[in-house]
Amino acid sequence: MHTDNIATLSLAQRLQMMESLWDSLTNDANIATAIPAWHEEVLAQRAQRLDAGLESISSWSDVKQRIREQTEKPNG
Repeated sequence: MHTDNIATLSLAQRLQMMESLWDSLTNDANIATAIPAWHEEVLAQRAQRLDAGLESISSWSDVKQRIREQTEKPNG
């Protein structure tokens, strides 16, 4: 596969290409078999902890703010 010409495409064309690629991945039945069993187990455990009230939930805006604060470079 050649990807040399992707950078020459317009933004709209690249976005359309990305959407098409994403659609092909989400519609591929073989993708489910690519997820390791341990990952499914971790997600199930986290869902159980969330349902039991043992995990807290943060809004996306709070998460973004925490990331910004952790990655800000001090002035000076």
